This record gives sequence, structure tokens and C-alpha cells, in this order.
Amino acid sequence: MREKYGPAPPPEVIEEEPAELLPTQETACLQGHDGPILAVRFNCTGTYCLTCGKDRTLRLWNPHRGVHIKTYAGHGYDVRDVCVSTDNSKLASCGGDRSVFSWDVATGRIIRKFRGHDGVANSIAYAASDEVLVTGGYDQAIRLWDCRSRSFEPIQTMKNFGDAVTSVAVADSVQVLGGSVDGTVRQFDVRMGMMFTDTLHEAVTGIAVSHDGNCVLASCLDNSMRLLDKASGEQLASYTGHTHQELKLDCAFTCSDAHVVSGSEDGSSLLTLLLMLHPSCALMCIYTT
Repeated sequence: MREKYGPAPPPEVIEEEPAELLPTQETACLQGHDGPILAVRFNCTGTYCLTCGKDRTLRLWNPHRGVHIKTYAGHGYDVRDVCVSTDNSKLASCGGDRSVFSWDVATGRIIRKFRGHDGVANSIAYAASDEVLVTGGYDQAIRLWDCRSRSFEPIQTMKNFGDAVTSVAVADSVQVLGGSVDGTVRQFDVRMGMMFTDTLHEAVTGIAVSHDGNCVLASCLDNSMRLLDKASGEQLASYTGHTHQELKLDCAFTCSDAHVVSGSEDGSSLLTLLLMLHPSCALMCIYTT
């Protein structure tokens, strides 16, 4: 590797990264569901979003124009979660009917139906270049489904949890993470056949992996979000200021990983600024509601 020698440039020459712009006002109100909305998910580029809810449907929107594009119907009960493939050609959903649906985005046709959960399926995510689906549910299990196979059965099941799995996430295509009401965040290395458990002692309702892959954010039923180092499991920070004691609330990183976001049971949202010290560590600096 080529090394560079010489004095550092003067301070006025060093360019600082521009601050991330955060939303300050409502830009659109998307209306159309006939009941509570249980999840909202953007595609990877942020140009479209999907919603799902108690009315047993999924809806595709252009949130920037406030336009409803398409409705997907087929579930027998409430739809708890939805995810979209990287190329935007497919989406997948799960819910109260214990089934996992794979959809063609353009036509609205159901491509596959997977069944195997013994309870409500709470969360879903794509993995392995969108060839595998990961789901977690009330049956205290995470299940993996092969989208290419003709089999309707899961290809792998992780029954290591002591209570319902509320949220799943995927990192590096081969690492599957699950948050549970049993107060743990468990990380499974599918390729190596290993599991790592981080005990938070509070029910976890949502988890998210930072875009750089170094941190895990967990939303807990003690009015807090916990930031964990994904490699070591060390808790790096805890964020409070919102109300979270009963409902299933999600959490997320913003695109730059500079902020974390959570809903709140009092109807507000919490934006928390992260001060990045080094690639695997972050500390809370300030929060606003």
C-alpha cells in the first residue's frame, strides 16, 4: 500500500462533511387503509414506500407526490410486515394468517405462499441477494425460506428464543438477527452455524442494523433505545425521551447513520444525534422531539 508523507494541510483546508438534513414539517398524508397501519417500509432508494395493516392489504405509494399506486390483497388476516427486493421487482409480506407471501410488484400477482409458522408472523426481511426470506413470529422462532425452491417448507428454523420474536434483520447477507420479548437480541451466523446472544433484560420490539454494519439498535419496552456493538455486544449508548411501554415500536438509522429514529406512544417521534467517535462506536450527543 502506498504511503503518503508530509505535513497535514492547515485546518481551513480540511473540508467537513455536510450536516444531514432532517425533516422539519409534514410533506404528505397518505390515506387509503381501512384500519390501523402496522408497518411502513421504503425501498432501498427511498423513491417508493409500502404500507400494511389491519385491513389485510398492502399498498404501494409514491410518498414524495402523495400518490397511491397499487393495492395488494390476499392475506386472510392483518398484515404485520412487508419488505421489498433490491431490484424493486418483488415484495414479501407476513401476518396474522401465519403465512409468508411473495408478490410480483408490477402485476400484483402472488408468486409463492410459504407456511410453517405456528403463530402470527411479526417481521420479515430479504437475505442472500434476495433469494432467501427471513421471518420471525409468536412461535418463538426465526424461519428461513428459499425463494427459488419449489418447497413450501422453511429451509432452516432457529428456535432459540424464550418468547415471541418481534423483529428480524439481516447483515452481510449471512448474519440473521432477531429481537424478542424475552429481552434478548440474538445473532445467527448461518454460514458458520454459530449464535451470539445479547441480553438486555427488557422486551425488545424492534431492531435495526446500521448501514456500515457495525452497530445494532434495539427498541425496548423501558422507554429506551439501546445501541450495541454488533461484533462484541457491548452497549455503546442508551437513548430516552420517548414513551415506549406497551406497543410494538420500530427503530431505525438515518441514511448516514448520524441519527437514530423511534416512534413514541404519545404520538411524537424522537430523533437522536449520534456523535461518531470511530467506525464501531457511537455516543449520544443531543436529542430533539
